[in-house]
Amino acid sequence: MKTVSSIIGNIDFIFEHSPIKIVANRNCPEIELAGLVVGPFEEGNEYEVQFWIAQELEKTGIARFREEEVLDAPKLYKIQWTERVQTAGQISKLPENFYSKLRRHLTELKNDAAQTPEKLREYEKIKHLTRDTVNSRLKKIVSLASAPAQTEQLLKNLTPEERFLYGKLYKLISEWRIKVLDYGGDKE
Repeated sequence: MKTVSSIIGNIDFIFEHSPIKIVANRNCPEIELAGLVVGPFEEGNEYEVQFWIAQELEKTGIARFREEEVLDAPKLYKIQWTERVQTAGQISKLPENFYSKLRRHLTELKNDAAQTPEKLREYEKIKHLTRDTVNSRLKKIVSLASAPAQTEQLLKNLTPEERFLYGKLYKLISEWRIKVLDYGGDKE
């Protein structure tokens, strides 16, 4: 039986090994990382590498993530605003790998917050913002799962994590509804 932890772990594993775009901060010869050869890199040029490699290159200052790849406060505010203005039946499309990027962003902010008070305020704001966004989406997913089976058109904007939750909730609510309405074997 698939658990939430195993599903999210699998999604994160896939994300860690998925290609992501980076920009070289400086010239650098070929580098061998865990048996893989990356580079050479030329300052200012864009490259595509696996996420975990991009993280290592960023830590050493060799490269940075492209702006489109970064989940920052302005993007999170826009996502939260979009979720709040939509009706219960609407669910917006999130950036690719949203929850994987979000978890990493929050971890990074939390680590930074341990160093400086300004970062702690930023971390608390972003944590509140993301909790609000997740709660808005959860309400919509519960609403969708409580209704008759949804079309693929309605479900296409759910992330893999949300699709898993929707499927579990839909099945549970459907079984519950059948049992609750089972009066003398008559089922609707």
